[in-house]
Amino acid sequence: MPEYAPLDLPEHPKLAGNIAHFARALRRAGVPIGPGRLIDAIEAVQAAGFTEKRDFYWTLHACFVSRPEHRAVFGQIFRLYWRDPRYLEHMMAAMLPAVRGVQEDRAAQAAEKRAAEALLDGATVSETEPDEDEQGTEIEIDASLTTSADEQLKSLDFEQMSTDEMARAKAMLARMTLPVDSIPSRRAALAHSGRIDRARSLRAAMRFGGEMRDLKWVQPKLRYPNLVVLCDISGSMSQYSRVVLHFLHSVANAKGAGWARVHAFTFGTRLTNITRHLGTRDVDAALRAAGAEAQDWEGGTRIGSCLEAFNRDWSRRVLGQGAVVLLITDGLDRGEADDLARQMQRLHLSARRLIWINPLLRWDEFAPKARGIAAMLPHVDSFRAGHSIASLEELAAVISRRDDVGERDRLIRMLSN
Repeated sequence: MPEYAPLDLPEHPKLAGNIAHFARALRRAGVPIGPGRLIDAIEAVQAAGFTEKRDFYWTLHACFVSRPEHRAVFGQIFRLYWRDPRYLEHMMAAMLPAVRGVQEDRAAQAAEKRAAEALLDGATVSETEPDEDEQGTEIEIDASLTTSADEQLKSLDFEQMSTDEMARAKAMLARMTLPVDSIPSRRAALAHSGRIDRARSLRAAMRFGGEMRDLKWVQPKLRYPNLVVLCDISGSMSQYSRVVLHFLHSVANAKGAGWARVHAFTFGTRLTNITRHLGTRDVDAALRAAGAEAQDWEGGTRIGSCLEAFNRDWSRRVLGQGAVVLLITDGLDRGEADDLARQMQRLHLSARRLIWINPLLRWDEFAPKARGIAAMLPHVDSFRAGHSIASLEELAAVISRRDDVGERDRLIRMLSN
């Protein structure tokens, strides 16, 4: 923690209001803070005093931070909110490069953009340094979004979004869920109705001399499948893949969503397992680590060889128990179509459902003319678009429906003509 100058608060500080606003910014950035912690923080600051920023920092830190991954977010928002104008200017430039027109020398670290977004949503920055009189003024926040603006954003293509629209889209995706239905297993569990358990019923009758007093009932025990995601990160898919991985991070960290486990793999010229990185609660840190491990971002595409590596090395580990597979790619492959079809068939037979998400389907004139697309299409259960928030919402609504085929049948008919 660097040395801090004495804390410069307004002449008539509204201490409770300032701390409450600061707590709301932390909560928007993902730090779980309830009313109890806020009250404790206000009382702690009143008891400890706030003559120095260092003491003030660690007092609030003790009240608001309970997990290691929240320290970076707390530190960034603290510097932004408690009047560090130069750092504020840098973070606005990192968030809105189109407004600034230049990129700063230092790239934003994990949690910095999310901290700035949580605190500065709707704020603007001037091109000049703020005056000394303006440094103590409170930042105005306008987080209101009209319903019509939200609907327009949902239908907008990810590649056409501005920096601000992309930040809003990622925030919406973080709140989305991907629910799944349970699967009846062969194992049975005790129940009040269902099927008679003859063995338990007879054992219970033996306690009363063979008199059948109570019948024991069982029902199939419910279990939940794995979600396995194979995400194309080649040059033509890079923008879509980054957004989808944001969505998958929220799915992987959602409690009670139903999935037994979420496995994620990226592929371009090689296959990379990024499952462990999605377990990091900070989405910026998670995607940063995933991007560092996957060295083939925005490179070429070898779908067939990457699917072969998955089928050989990973399918038996992650595709058990009726897993659902999401294949996210445009299908533009450089390899042999016959090899690709053979690997797709093997993947299809190993999964309970194989759903292909293709952003090219956003075009009304889309046709399966490419050899890779024609080879893959017969071996999927459903073929859907994945270019916007609305298309991902449609996926969430039908992912558990065994009868959903999307655009598969229509495009297969085009192949046969």
